Amino acid sequence: MPVRVADLRLVPAALAAWAGAAAVVALTARGALVVAGVAAAGALACALICTLARGRGDRRPWARAGAGQVVLVLAVVAVVAAAGAVQLHERGSGPLADLARQRATVRLVGVVRSAPVPIASPWGWGGGTRYRLELAAEQVSGRGRAGPAAAPVLVFAGAGWQHAAYGARLEVSGTLAPSTPGDSMLALVTARAGPRVLAPPGAVDRAVGAIWADLRAVAAPLAPDARGLVPGIAVGDTSRLPADLDAAMRVAGLTHVTAVSGAHFAIIGAAVLGVAAAVGLPRRARVVAAAAALGGLLVLVHAEPSVLRAAAMGSVGLAGLVVGRPSRALPALGATVIALLVMDPWLGRDPGFALSVLATAGIVQLTEPLSRRISGGVLGDRAGYAIAVPIAAQAACAPVIILLNPALATYAVPANLAVAPALAPATVFGVLTALVAPWWPAAAAVLVLPAGAAAWWIAAVARAVAGLPAAQLPWPGGFAGALALAGLTVAAALAVRRLGARAP
Repeated sequence: MPVRVADLRLVPAALAAWAGAAAVVALTARGALVVAGVAAAGALACALICTLARGRGDRRPWARAGAGQVVLVLAVVAVVAAAGAVQLHERGSGPLADLARQRATVRLVGVVRSAPVPIASPWGWGGGTRYRLELAAEQVSGRGRAGPAAAPVLVFAGAGWQHAAYGARLEVSGTLAPSTPGDSMLALVTARAGPRVLAPPGAVDRAVGAIWADLRAVAAPLAPDARGLVPGIAVGDTSRLPADLDAAMRVAGLTHVTAVSGAHFAIIGAAVLGVAAAVGLPRRARVVAAAAALGGLLVLVHAEPSVLRAAAMGSVGLAGLVVGRPSRALPALGATVIALLVMDPWLGRDPGFALSVLATAGIVQLTEPLSRRISGGVLGDRAGYAIAVPIAAQAACAPVIILLNPALATYAVPANLAVAPALAPATVFGVLTALVAPWWPAAAAVLVLPAGAAAWWIAAVARAVAGLPAAQLPWPGGFAGALALAGLTVAAALAVRRLGARAP
């Protein structure tokens, strides 16, 4: 079988958009606008030169293709930079940034945009539990100034904040501090007291909060590890995840299990497509059903930027596997990356975004040749795919993981292989339990059992792998270590694609 040539035409533009987004968010709005203008002028000049050259009879295909790539890259950078300029201007239009630079004590009004996460306080304040959460700031007042604050802030708080409900409108009194340039959070807030609730969450957020609470209640009779994992796998609720299990999952390379990732959306989408096909729905109806299910899952797990990113990546990965055309999935991935960076340029500096993109690219490019090699032995096609997906995703993500933690999870691939059969049932039955629990607790108590069994297995694998000798090996940190591992990964990927193409 000949080697399939990947369609890389949108890859340079996507990489340029990524680099441009990461750069412009560290600038002022005016600086980002200058970048946009220079890139747009360059694109226009290059297009004009190409047009003149074509008029003079230059018909070299490689020259036209190369010039077209340059025009596309510059145009994409211009659009991303312009979007960044607009958003930077909106964030800096009020007094919040100035007050943060002054480290002022302020009153801030905003909407909760993440669940409170317990953290260890490096300052040792009072010995109590501290919490971290994101707030979409709306109004700020302090030092005789008041005005709008259309920007996200990160709140560090103590007692009274653990019950801050997603979607609630709160007033917080605290001390501001500036964030680092390019950070997605405009400022940091150290709360001086508990929040004052100005308005409860909206109807949708209240319903989702009730579903999460009912899911935790239904999972309560399970073993401690499963009790914490089932809500985490189903909807990303890690509030009851044991700390030692969380640490074991990090060592084993399984932290993605409780993060709402593209895999969640791909699993649910694939399950809905399978059921729709089994009941005989036509192709268009199957697509509509899968889209509706993914939309519902978005609402269930809160449609935050990271979740929207995961949904987009999961949809691309699912489409690539369903149609069996990775050559089409890669351009779709490139277009998705560009669109997401235009909507939120701060994703260019988000490690989670990098992991999502790389995992999706690995899945759509490496799963098919890997599965061919695996299923060419004693295993069938389905088993080959199930084993190939985690290997492909782990290999693609390894360089970025090294940047975050300069150590190799020695057994990450076998650990992911071991939990792969449990991920789909844990996710599907967990989501079904969450949806049924508010209306039919008895049925939910039955549905949670297979989810709990699958979660128990995942926890057992994590603990067993974390306890093995040399579960983590040191690796050079920084970009040098990441580039070295990336080079090895690319070489291995090319070898896998060639070997996969030769497999029967």
